Amino acid sequence: MDNWPIYAAAGWALFLGVVGGLLTPLTAWYFNLKKPAWQPPNWLFGPAWTVILGLAGWSAANAWYAADNDGERRAVVILFAVNGVCHLLWSPLFFKLRRPDWALVEVVFLWASLVALIVGLWPISVLSSLLILPYFAWVSFAAVLNRAIVRLNGPFGR
Repeated sequence: MDNWPIYAAAGWALFLGVVGGLLTPLTAWYFNLKKPAWQPPNWLFGPAWTVILGLAGWSAANAWYAADNDGERRAVVILFAVNGVCHLLWSPLFFKLRRPDWALVEVVFLWASLVALIVGLWPISVLSSLLILPYFAWVSFAAVLNRAIVRLNGPFGR
């Protein structure tokens, strides 16, 4: 039973990956959007998210084990739960509702949840904090890409 945090973190990462993928339909609408020349190829997003969420799962389990008390463990759960909600909100805004402009607003909250993870995990486990950096870098890049798509295609909602 000592390994349950590992299973929980792996399950959470898998859940975020699967649900995030299901909320990201690549339809004609998406393919017809104007995108900057520097956008990565579509095939790269799945592997990138797999690595990023795997590292986040490792970070969560490691932070749980590194926590000195129930308050720190509660903080770990809250930080990752808030991030998970923010993570799951972006795709439906962009892809399902076809509102990259709303997704651009939401990505600020996702980015802030990652800053909170990096800062909040640091005193508990430096390694756990560092494992979030690729996620932070990818979301930072995705925010810039999201902004470029809004600029090239807006306004939306007409």
